[in-house]
Amino acid sequence: MGSFNKCVKILEACLSDAKMKKSRVEQVILVGGSTRIPKVQLMLQEFFDGRELCKSVNPDEAVAYNAAVLASKLSGNTNKSVQDVVLLDVTPLSLGIDVKGDLFDVVIPRNTPIPTSRSKQYYTAYDNQNAIDIRVISGIPPAPKGVSGVTVCFEIDANGILTVTAGNISTGKVEKLTITDANGRLSKEEIEKKVKEAERYKYEDQEFKKKADAYNALDDCLYKAKNKIKNCKMRSEILKEMEKAIAETTKWLTDNQAAPFAELQLKMVHLEFVCKPLF
Repeated sequence: MGSFNKCVKILEACLSDAKMKKSRVEQVILVGGSTRIPKVQLMLQEFFDGRELCKSVNPDEAVAYNAAVLASKLSGNTNKSVQDVVLLDVTPLSLGIDVKGDLFDVVIPRNTPIPTSRSKQYYTAYDNQNAIDIRVISGIPPAPKGVSGVTVCFEIDANGILTVTAGNISTGKVEKLTITDANGRLSKEEIEKKVKEAERYKYEDQEFKKKADAYNALDDCLYKAKNKIKNCKMRSEILKEMEKAIAETTKWLTDNQAAPFAELQLKMVHLEFVCKPLF
């Protein structure tokens, strides 16, 4: 039963990746030799709430025909009957970069049809930060947090060659890195391993992201409060109370970088309450 259940999980993953509910599937066509197995047909029919399966296509011929068409297109065959057929390849994993808090920010989501090109802008996380490490660019002019930045573009061509370009927004300086099959690409086995690991650690990843987002939010809140209080004109007792809250929260955040989500949230609520006049 393990292998049969795995087939259903793959089907669920396909629908999830396509962001499609099974009720929207108009027809279920059986393709591939294993679809002849009665148990597979029964599980498919149950999965699609009793819907009748289409068995009119020869499952072996369909696979062989698709392989022949793909081989013909890759070999450069100019026959119109072949060239009119559109075959889509997709990215097997999401592509992106590490951002503040050891978080992975997706630029090209998994299962995006290729060729494709996506861009995102990223800004500095600290005052006077003079470098952004994304392995393809460095050397940005010092400026307040969130002012200097780069535009990162991920581009995948029809051959699956990945080119990462990073351009400095203020200076226009551009650098790029190209990753080919022989240079840093993952094998099929490595891709499958990463997909399984992502599923296995999905809950832990979600909890880590939630905590990292809360940490970054509190850090950003402190930064804004420190800048705004410099020009704040209020009664001295209110001002002192806000300054005390900012100083205490700053020290606490420095000493408790591994604090759980709940504590970070409480500190955020307290800081926003005390420093409400600033926001």
